[in-house]
Amino acid sequence: MMRKFDYSFLDNGLIPANLVEITSGIYSLQTAAGIRKAQFNSTFTELESVAKVQSVKSSNAIEGIVTSDQRIAAIVNNSSAPLNQNEAEIAGYRDALNMIHTGYEHIGFNVRDILFLHETMMTPSGDADAGRFKQADNIIVEVDSSGNRKVRFRPVPADETAAAMEQLELAYLDACSNSNINQLLLIPCVILDFLCIHPFRDGNGRMSRLLSLLLLYKNGFDAGKYISFEELINKYKDLYYDALKRSSTGWDTNTNDYFPFMQNFLSMLYMCYKELDRRFAVVHGKRVTKSARIEATVLGSIVPISKAEICSIHPDISPTTVEAVLAKMVKGGQIKRIGASRGSRYIRNE
Repeated sequence: MMRKFDYSFLDNGLIPANLVEITSGIYSLQTAAGIRKAQFNSTFTELESVAKVQSVKSSNAIEGIVTSDQRIAAIVNNSSAPLNQNEAEIAGYRDALNMIHTGYEHIGFNVRDILFLHETMMTPSGDADAGRFKQADNIIVEVDSSGNRKVRFRPVPADETAAAMEQLELAYLDACSNSNINQLLLIPCVILDFLCIHPFRDGNGRMSRLLSLLLLYKNGFDAGKYISFEELINKYKDLYYDALKRSSTGWDTNTNDYFPFMQNFLSMLYMCYKELDRRFAVVHGKRVTKSARIEATVLGSIVPISKAEICSIHPDISPTTVEAVLAKMVKGGQIKRIGASRGSRYIRNE
């Protein structure tokens, strides 16, 4: 039996109160960010370049694709060619992310554009299946604490994938044209369905994050451009995978519950907006001393932050000053240092 894609439940007014609350919080923070962006364009450009590096790093790290921070920055900024397979995968994500950042208005949520995005992402690593749906069935396996493997989820079979993707596209278009459906609630439902179809042999997780940004940007929610959405998912990936598991249970029989995944997705987006709000208050506190701005940046960050990131948020403050303030804060016990030498990051001491 083919899965039915139907988002009409979003139109019945039975949305849990906490989701309604989170969406209204996102709307008001988005309005504030929009007003600031018009006034302080260059600051947003600075934040965007930092976030892009973090997004490329985190979305790949979730899949176990890693290299050093210096190499990631060099690849994202196009100052170096990839040196190995992992770096080629990272370069592919960079290309697809750039495509969304610069041209999201012209990219649709449709089979043709999704295949093209996948091709863009997978071509640098020489993937033979770049830009085409899976040719063989795939299963999602999990390993329990005793090391036993079990099938956690059976995605759509290969021979039904193209039809399922077409149905997903049409159901999304249908829901988009219903003015009673809040787009912000619709997006995580579509992303969950994409993940459950699992249309590609490789790259489904990364594609789901690119498509999340695409749909958010198209609907005017662009916090992920300035604060990395992928970095938050990576930081709280246990919660993300738990929500995914809860919402995909019963998916093949049309009995799944979208709300856990919606809650997780919108919480991450809300955190992006809160963090943007926080950083911004700091970036434009020009009357405040340099030390106070650095302190506020570290204390206000919900994720561990590096000296380089602090320097890029405050291009007018010298790295020496940043270093001195961080050392003083560590000594005073306000923050703790994670990692050593150039890989160090700092986070508030709870």
